[in-house]
This record gives sequence, structure tokens and C-alpha cells, in this order.
Amino acid sequence: MKPWSWIPTLYFAQGLPYVVVMTVAGIMFKRLGMSNADLALYTSGLYLPWVIKPLWSPLVDILKTKRWWIVVMQIVIGAALGGVAFTLQAPFAIRCCLSFMWLVAFSSATHDIAADGFYMLALTEQKQAYFIGIRNTFYRIAVIFGQGILVMFAGMLEAFYSERLPEAVAVPRAWAVTFYILTALFGLLCIYHRRMLPRPEKDCAVAGGKRSSFREVLREFGGTFGTFFQKEGIVPALLFILFYRFAESQLVKITAPFLLDTPEAGGLGLSTAQVGFVYGTVGVVALTLGGIAGGIVLSRKGLRACLWGMTVAMNLPNLVYLYLAMARPSGMAIVSGCVAVEQLGYGFGFTSLTCFMMLFSAGRHQTAHYALCTGFMALGMMTPGMFSGWLEELLGYRNFFVWIMGCTLPSFWVTARIRPLLDRHLRTDSNR
Repeated sequence: MKPWSWIPTLYFAQGLPYVVVMTVAGIMFKRLGMSNADLALYTSGLYLPWVIKPLWSPLVDILKTKRWWIVVMQIVIGAALGGVAFTLQAPFAIRCCLSFMWLVAFSSATHDIAADGFYMLALTEQKQAYFIGIRNTFYRIAVIFGQGILVMFAGMLEAFYSERLPEAVAVPRAWAVTFYILTALFGLLCIYHRRMLPRPEKDCAVAGGKRSSFREVLREFGGTFGTFFQKEGIVPALLFILFYRFAESQLVKITAPFLLDTPEAGGLGLSTAQVGFVYGTVGVVALTLGGIAGGIVLSRKGLRACLWGMTVAMNLPNLVYLYLAMARPSGMAIVSGCVAVEQLGYGFGFTSLTCFMMLFSAGRHQTAHYALCTGFMALGMMTPGMFSGWLEELLGYRNFFVWIMGCTLPSFWVTARIRPLLDRHLRTDSNR
């Protein structure tokens, strides 16, 4: 099969469940009446599968083929999304939905492992390089679809049903219809990929049912942990990975509730559809443009030259939320512009963390070490995010955003700590 026939849809299928779990779920739970403290705690906990996925990634190599894992995980994701839709109007809806969201999260993390492995097995190195921009583009399209179009659609359904039903009935029904559509979409993706994904000869189970192979793979996997934690500069590297996004990890959990909450509660009072447009469309486009710009700048100047500027870009634009909480503008243009500025800076600054993790992972076991880096990165997002809702309820939105600006300081501290490591070992080609 030609790569164009499966790469765009595969990475659309990879991005969509991630954004549903990380962003859409938070907006839905807020509309269902969940408090900010519970929302931040439970949705941050959903990061856990991406934190610990390096622990079971060898099983995807050992058991079955990558193609098999992709198709099966898409079936499970579709079924779990259907479970969310089915239980949204049932008693204990939030508990049931959270359970199914956990299933989506674990299945999505496993799908990520299989899809990335399959990509490398099915393509030559030249084609891998050629299609990397295409796969990233369709991943971003999935984010825009989920965080933007899907949320706007749910918002329009909320307005439609609210004219005919009490809000307590209209909101769950609107989101149930939205998730039924998601279920159908994943069913179609699964059917399509079962037919269209190629069957590369290299895509085979490592173990082949033999216990000796299983032991060998586990022994090799254990070795990757040892060599990772023996790397020179491991302590400042882990501090950088964990705390570079300390402020953002808390802010991201409160952004949607702040936009949705009424002015009496300190929010901006936007509708669900407006949040889908501002945060899920304008914001994601700005995030993408920031990432592209960051990649271009890094390729030309190198990480050492750009790091401080990218740290500033990551943190300083958080001020826009303090402005929004104090001024509470009513115009959508101002709100959209502020969100775009923050997301543009975040996208630009985040490229430095990605670049650092790739540089630090270089050498033997590069793939496994990069997976460990991404696991620690997810941990750095999950843990602070879990208490951000409680802090917001304690402080109020305005003081919470003041707190966020204080939380930017660890990012600058770990940047200073990582500079000597870059000077000694991680110079980019342009700085050698």
C-alpha cells in the first residue's frame, strides 16, 4: 500500500483519542457540573498511561505484530468511546465515564507505541523523513477536530436541546450524541486500517511464542533502564524535563473552566461552542504555528543559542490569563487574541524540550531512552495538574493566575541548571 493511503488516517487516529482524554473530557465534565478541583484531579490522572507506557512497550514488540496491535486498540478505543456515550445519561454517569476514559487512555497509549513502531517498520529511512511532517500535520488536524470542531458541535447540540429540554437533560444528551459520532468514526477507521495497512515483513512478534526470546527481550529492556539512569547529567536532565512546564501543567487544566465559568464565579462566561472555537481552533492553530517557528529557529541557531529565549516564550505569555481575569473583556476578538498569544508562545517554547530529549537520548537504546524521557515529561504534566483545581478553588481565578506567574520561576531555574550539560555534551551541529 502507498504511504499516502494510511499515514494520514493512522496519525489522525493517534491524535484524536489523546485530545479527547486530555482536553475534551475536561470540557465535558465541567459542563456536567464537576468542580474544578475534581476535574483537575481526575483528568490529570488520565495522563498516567502515557507516564508508564515505557513499562509495557516491550510487550508490543514481544506479542503479536504492530499491525495487530493497531487494529485491536482501535476496536477497544471505539468500544470505550461508545461506553462513554451509552452511560452519559445513566445514573453515576461521571463515574462510568471516567472508567471508560481510563480505558481510552490506556488503549491510546498502547496504540501510540504500535503506530510509531509500525511507521518505522513499514517505511524506508528516506520515506520516514519525508512523511514526518505529514504525520505531524494530521496529528494536529485531529487535535483541531477534537478540541475545536467536536466541542463546537457539542455546544450547538447543547443549545438545540436546551430549547426543548431542561439543561440537566440537554447537556448529557448533547455530549452522548457527540460521543456516538466519535464511536462511529473510530469504527470506520478500524475497518479502513484493517484493509489498508500494509503487511511489512519486518512486522513480526519478537517472542514467537518462545520463553527464551521473552527472557532475552526483558533482559535487554532492563538494561535500558540501567544505562538511562547512568547517563552523565541525569539529575539536571530529569529536573529540566519534569519542571520546564511546571506553570503550564497547572494552567492547562484551568483554562477551559475559566473560559466556561460565569462572570459571577470569576470566569468569562463563554458557551461551549465559543470555547471550541477560541481554545480548540484559534488556540491549536497558534500552537501549531509556534511549533513550526520553533523548529525552524532551532534548526538554524541550535538549542544552546535559543534555550533562554524559548523559556521566556513558554512562560511570559501566561500573563494574558491574568489580564483576562482582571479585565474580563466581552469581545471574542480580544479573548481569541490572548489565547492565541499564549498558545503561540507555548508551541514555540515547547520545541526546546522536545529537542533536548532527543539530544539527551542519543546513543545506544535511543528509542527506549526517548520513551523514558516522554514518560517523565508526562509525569511532570500530571502531578502538578492534579492539585491545580484545588488551588484555583482556594485562591479564585485572579489569584490563581498570579500563582501561575510565580510557578514560572522553576522553569528558569532548571534552564540555568541544564546549560552546563549542554555546554559539555549536547551541542547542536551549528554550535560545534
